[in-house]
Amino acid sequence: MANPFSLEGKVAVVTGGGKGIGRGIVLCLADAGADVVVSARTEADVEAVSEAVRERGQRALGFTADVTDPDQMRALAEAAVEFGGIDIWVNNAGGLPDATPRYLTRTPEDRWDAQMDLNLKAVFRGCSIAAEHMKEGVIVNISSSAAARPGNVKNGPYAASKAAVNSLTKTFALELAPAIRVNAVAPGPVPTENFNDSTNFPEGKDVAALLGLPLKRLGTPEDIGNAVVYMASPASSWVTGQCLYVTGGPT
Repeated sequence: MANPFSLEGKVAVVTGGGKGIGRGIVLCLADAGADVVVSARTEADVEAVSEAVRERGQRALGFTADVTDPDQMRALAEAAVEFGGIDIWVNNAGGLPDATPRYLTRTPEDRWDAQMDLNLKAVFRGCSIAAEHMKEGVIVNISSSAAARPGNVKNGPYAASKAAVNSLTKTFALELAPAIRVNAVAPGPVPTENFNDSTNFPEGKDVAALLGLPLKRLGTPEDIGNAVVYMASPASSWVTGQCLYVTGGPT
């Protein structure tokens, strides 16, 4: 194969693709040759990213959907099939529902449920629906470096949800092999809007230094997007059930 990282002729669906890491994933997939179905809750974001895909010479379909709504997710899959089929499905949408980190011991049950609905149940739903509409292909779930820590005192519900995503990824990989590969990519600190809203680092300080990152910089959406391209491409054809940590240092 001339370029094992090429996604030419493939159609990718990306949830949460309207900004931040999701936008980076969409554009890296397009740069690798994929046509992309861009999904997010905000129509203006969806259309802006879709236009950026078209500017790269690839086809794009913008589709407004909330990953916590099963009917909207099924409609997204059906629209993608009409657009050209589904070869790659990226479950990227997630984060902190109200941008508020919490101690487990101080988490009301409704906030726990909201976190699990967004970060875990939506990924389960996305994998299930994608698999129903794919004869073969790749599913990539976006996890987090928080999943690998020995504990997360100040952000327990989020870390638990992402650790569960890693377990879910492994099981889907077993159940869907060999036709569909299922992997995860776990970002470290990337200064997206959600990251900035939910952290409290001192103004003007070197956050990478405060975090002790060996590569001495925060991540970018493109760092994560390039990892997703690898997982989505033939370059990783013998990889399934794995989580790739893209964190600027050992995890």
